[in-house]
Amino acid sequence: MDLRHLRYFVAVAEERHFGRAAERLRMAQPPLSQAIRRLEGELGVELLRRTTRRVDLTEAGRAYLERAHAILAEVDEAADLARRVAAGGVGRLAIGCVGSATYSLLPALSRHLSTELPGVDFSFRGEMLAPDQAEALRVGAIDVALLRPSAAGPSLVTHLLRHDPLVVALPADHVLARRRRLRAADLAGTDLIVHSADRRSTMYDVVLRVLRDAGVEARIRHEVGETSTLVTLVAGGLGAAVVPEPVSALTLPGVVYRPLVQPTTTVALAVAHRADRAEPHLLRTVEIIRHLVPTAPATP
Repeated sequence: MDLRHLRYFVAVAEERHFGRAAERLRMAQPPLSQAIRRLEGELGVELLRRTTRRVDLTEAGRAYLERAHAILAEVDEAADLARRVAAGGVGRLAIGCVGSATYSLLPALSRHLSTELPGVDFSFRGEMLAPDQAEALRVGAIDVALLRPSAAGPSLVTHLLRHDPLVVALPADHVLARRRRLRAADLAGTDLIVHSADRRSTMYDVVLRVLRDAGVEARIRHEVGETSTLVTLVAGGLGAAVVPEPVSALTLPGVVYRPLVQPTTTVALAVAHRADRAEPHLLRTVEIIRHLVPTAPATP
């Protein structure tokens, strides 16, 4: 017995006629009749009662037809599932994001992925520092990362997405908030809030390099792990912060953002995954992100 016998039987049982069933199956009638008799012989039961005008199901045939429908449906569903898996339409993925991508990109990305890949179960982890993401990729805690490429190592595949300019987040009543744009030298003597050095933040090194190149001694008052906390402390008047421009998507009362025009430094954003990962749904997700990000605005 094979699946062809089941399909032959279903066709005859539904048509109640060998000739019409043969036409439906696009085969000659004699081989169809022989196949049904072989099926009955293998089962040891009569499935069909044949007359000169029609074919009727026996009680055993009606029971067998019900199960044959279920079996063939399962087979078709299994084939469809296999095709969707091979095409990257099924699976589970966890995506990590640095703080700036969490606010500027994640809302649109989550909607886009759910539309493009409805069979993939996505989860998202925002506010992850780039080194933490790189480690999470290596241990399998996340599958795809939106991070700073400088944090990625040789075990990761990275694709550059964009370069984000820097801005200064200031308390709305700060004296520098009156200006339309700022230079790094303007931050001399200003209390600063930065991402944590203890957690190896990429932005910590970027900010200190920008200030050092401008001859400014950084006056760091607070170090934090999450971008939302950093902006909240700015809103509380505890200091200023140099951040990637997409962070300005996080609007809080009491915070203003001003472009940092000198030096014209940018920080890169990349999408990364482990080099030994090549599942179709993961690669499709990476491609969707690569096509989406260049068209995504840096600010809302």
